[in-house]
This record gives sequence, structure tokens and C-alpha cells, in this order.
Amino acid sequence: MAGSVLGTIFKITTWGESHGEGVGVVVDGCPAGLPLSEEDIQAYLNRRRPGQSRFSTPRSESDCVRILSGVFEGRTTGTPISLLVPNENQRSKDYSEIASYYRPGHADYTFDAKYGFRDYRGGGRSSGRETIGRVAAGAVAAKMLKEMGISFLTYTRSIGPVEISGERFDADQIGDNPLYMPDAVAAEQAEHYLEECMKGRDSAGGVVECVITGMPAGIGETVFDKLDASLAKAVFSIGAVKGVEIGSGFSAAEKKGSENNDAFVTDGTGRITKQTNHAGGILGGMSDGDPIVFRVAIKPTPSVAHVQQTVKRDGTPVEISIAGRHDPVIVPRAVVVVESMAAVTVADLLLVNMGARMDFLKKIYTEE
Repeated sequence: MAGSVLGTIFKITTWGESHGEGVGVVVDGCPAGLPLSEEDIQAYLNRRRPGQSRFSTPRSESDCVRILSGVFEGRTTGTPISLLVPNENQRSKDYSEIASYYRPGHADYTFDAKYGFRDYRGGGRSSGRETIGRVAAGAVAAKMLKEMGISFLTYTRSIGPVEISGERFDADQIGDNPLYMPDAVAAEQAEHYLEECMKGRDSAGGVVECVITGMPAGIGETVFDKLDASLAKAVFSIGAVKGVEIGSGFSAAEKKGSENNDAFVTDGTGRITKQTNHAGGILGGMSDGDPIVFRVAIKPTPSVAHVQQTVKRDGTPVEISIAGRHDPVIVPRAVVVVESMAAVTVADLLLVNMGARMDFLKKIYTEE
């Protein structure tokens, strides 16, 4: 299978299936000397772990990570970092009936069309459980970026029709409710909405927002590997993502140029900055020094107990109601996945940027 590798220098390769022995990732290109422990990675994995609220799948997995290589005496060695998370609570029998038909909203049909067969046990490589490797790699990238003063604030912006209010925004609330919303009132409203969805044997989607601060200006390439294009590719590779917008996003199409442009100014220290941030911290494919802001649309969980119409492999029509353990909403668990893919992307482009100028190379390789 092609397409399981992302990155140029900071390169990740995810592997494993939902109902196999385990899932994981190999991270190559991480500089030597970064302090790294299993606890660092586990903190990220705990944010996507199932079974933490009534709004996530009851599949019971501890998702405990093991570092197999690339770390010695608490620091990275510069060699590939191999990370393993064993699967502990597979119930493949829950999916035996699925082998005979294609589930609406899933990759069953397209996987079968591409390979001539499919792993129907929870979707195999197309399962959301594949994101464990992404999150583990994101933890490594985020630890590296933290050393450079770059940080992430990622949260649920909306679930279904319920959206957070800027006036009530409180970052401390993100970890205090099961929906990862920085607005206690909106979180309560969203919980009521999800309860109605669950009563109707249905699911919900939503929007995740990510803010990256501490980014220096000039990170990203000017043509195909633009920072915004790279972020979009990385985030769009998450199975449930159906839309990405950066800065003003689609609302920029409704503005005039004079309204959408961000005027350049200098702050009290003489640093060049902008009066507004409609660009979302990216101009010409490169970071401009302001916070990078982007939003990701997450589709409703396709596995629902609601009766749906589909066909068997031979084209015979059939009505189905999907059994098994599924999230009524995956947005809260997707928050850390989005953050992880952003961290991996930024880490890679920062390393690529080291060769952009002679003075950068001189700082690394000479005493000058």
C-alpha cells in the first residue's frame, strides 16, 4: 500500500490495522538530543483514547505506547523512532456481517474497488484507529516544537448547529468537558444536541479549530509545498475530514480586497506585525509571524444504528442497521489528531527551512 508516509525530513510512516495485533508509527528525521519519554507520548494518546465519556465508543483500550527504538537514556538518538500501541479489545465478530455489504459513508466500496478485497474488521487501515500512529508522531513533533517556543491550542469550535461564543471563550474549559469546547455554555448545549442524536440512533459532525503560536516568519515553501497547502494535505488525510479553511477561509470570498487585506504595522519592540489576521498567519505559502489559525470540518460518524439503504458486493439492495461500538460524534477525539498532523507538518517544514539561506547554514556549521 502506497501513501502511508508523510514528510520530507521529519518523516512519519504509520502502520497497523484496527483489529490486528497493534498499530504504530516510525518517526524518522527527529534531531538527536530531544528529551523524550513514553509519558510524553502517552499524554497525547490519552486525549484520543476511546471510552472516556458517553459520547465516545465504549471500546476499552488503554492505548499504552511502547518506544521500541530511537531513544536512549531519555533522549532521541537521531535514528528512527519506532512506536507501538498494542490492540487489546478487538471484537472482530461484531463486524462479520459487514463482510457481505458496503457501509454508507465508509471506505468499504472504494477499498474493494482498489485492491479487490477489504479488511472488514472495523475498516482495517481505513479505521479511525489508524490515527493512533499520527498522534504518537505528533507528540514527538510537538515536544520538538515546544523547545523552540511553538505551541498549539486546539479545540472543538462547533458540534452540529452548536458553536462556541467568542465572548465566552475560556481555554481552561477545554479540558473540563468531554467535548473539548472552550465555552461551558456551548458545551452543555452540544451535549443536549448529541443526546437527541443518540436517541434517534444517529450521529453528529462538527468543526475543530487549531491555533499555532510562536511561529517565526518565513516557514513554508513558495510553490507546491506551501505551509497552508501542506497543512491542508496533512489534515485532509484524516479520514473524517471534509473541509479545511485558513484564516478568514470561505468568508474571504465575500469580502472586498480592502477589507480582507491585513495592514502591516510595527509593535512596541519594532517587530513587524499585522493589524488584523484575516490571512490566518500565512502569506504566499509562508508563515508571517502571526498566529496560524485554521479550521477543520469533521463529518458525522458514518456508523449509525439508523436504518440505511446500501447494496451487497453483487449489487443486491439491502437495508442495514450497523451494530458494534461506535462514537456518536468523533469531533472531540479528532481534536488531538488535527493538532498532531499540524505539529508534524510544521516540524518538517522548519527542518526543511534550515537550508533556505547561507546564513542559516553558517550558524549551524561555522563558528561565525
